[in-house]
Amino acid sequence: MTCIFVQIRCKPGTTYNVAEEICRREIHSELYSTSGDFDLLMKLFPPDDQDIGLFLNKTILDISGIERTLTTLTFKTF
Repeated sequence: MTCIFVQIRCKPGTTYNVAEEICRREIHSELYSTSGDFDLLMKLFPPDDQDIGLFLNKTILDISGIERTLTTLTFKTF
């Protein structure tokens, strides 16, 4: 099972709406409000049999208010 972190930049004033929609879709393991260049940090475990890019496009990138994302793939847990 691959762990992925997605940083999400939201359009001004939409962070809480974006977070609520992500929670409603129940696709994440953890979701945090953050400071810095991005507004939210999401940890998720996509299904092993799915293309990660396609999975993200179908599950979160259509949420209104998302301006930009940065996806980090992980390889090994220490």
